[in-house]
Amino acid sequence: MAAVDDLQFEEFGDAATALAANPDGSTISIEDADETPKHQPGPPRGAGREEDDELLGNDDSDKTELLAGQKKSSPFWTFEYYQTFFDVDTHQVFDRIKGSLLPIPGRNFVRLYIRSNPDLYGPFWICATLVFAIAISGNLSNFLIHLGEKTYHYVPEFRKVSIAATVIYSYAWLVPLALWGFLLWRNSKVMNIVSYSFLEIVCVYGYSLFIYIPTAILWIIPQKAVRWILVLIALGVSGSVLAMTFWPAVREDNRRIALATVVTIVLLHMLLSVGCLAYFFDAPEMDHLPTATATPNQTMAAAKSS
Repeated sequence: MAAVDDLQFEEFGDAATALAANPDGSTISIEDADETPKHQPGPPRGAGREEDDELLGNDDSDKTELLAGQKKSSPFWTFEYYQTFFDVDTHQVFDRIKGSLLPIPGRNFVRLYIRSNPDLYGPFWICATLVFAIAISGNLSNFLIHLGEKTYHYVPEFRKVSIAATVIYSYAWLVPLALWGFLLWRNSKVMNIVSYSFLEIVCVYGYSLFIYIPTAILWIIPQKAVRWILVLIALGVSGSVLAMTFWPAVREDNRRIALATVVTIVLLHMLLSVGCLAYFFDAPEMDHLPTATATPNQTMAAAKSS
C-alpha cells in the first residue's frame, strides 16, 4: 500500500521547469480554445444567387421570418390580435419613412424594411396627416389666390376634409386589396411569383404616400408651374418605390402581364397625385366669382319694358 506522502499532489511550473526536473517525461501542449484560424474557406456562392439576394434583400430575411413565425398569434376577435399591427417603435417608423423617401435601386422595400414586422401604425397616421395637409393647404391656397379682391368673401370649405379622407383611404386600402388578389391569382398560375401578404402591400402603399405631405404643404405656393414640378418630384420618388417593390414579384410572369401590372400601379398612383392637385388646388372656385351687376341703362330698359 502506498504511503501517505506518495499520494500528495505536487505543483508544477511551466513546461521548461518540468522537463528540467524529469528529462524522461513528456509534455502535452493544450492550445487555447479561443484561438481559431483567422481565415476559413467557405463554400463558394454563385453570381446568380448573390444577385438574387441583393435584389430581394434575402440576406437576413429567412432569419427574421423564422423569428416572426415563433410569435404566438391571438384569435382575431381579441384586442391582442389587432395590437400586433401597431407593435412598432419610433426607430422602425422613421427607418421606413427614410426608405420611402430614398429608394435604393435594386433593393426590395418589403424585404428590406417591412417583412420582419409589417405595421398599420405608420400607414394610418401618414394617411390621416396627408388628409389634413391637403384640406388645409387647399383652403389656404384658395384664400391666397383671391386675396385682395373686394368682392371675395372667404368661407372655409370643410367638405374638403371628408373628400380628401375618402380618396386617400380608399386608395390606400382598395388598391392594395385588388393588387393582393391579383398576385394570389397569378401565383396559382405561375409558381415562381413572389407572394406578398395584404398587410405588407398596405404597408408599402401607406409609407409611399409620405412624400405627399410636404408636397401638399408646398402646394400653397400660388404658381402652377411650381406645383406641377413638385408633383412630378413626389410622383417620381413614390412611384419608384412601388415599381421597385412589385417588379420582383411579377418579373417571372409573362412579360406583357408583368409590364402591364407595373404600369397600372404607376398610372393609378399618378391619377391620385394629379387628381388631388387638380381638384383641391387648381380647380376654379365658382362660388367665389364676383357676380355681375346691372348697369343703369340695363335698369332703365328693364323698367320701360315692364
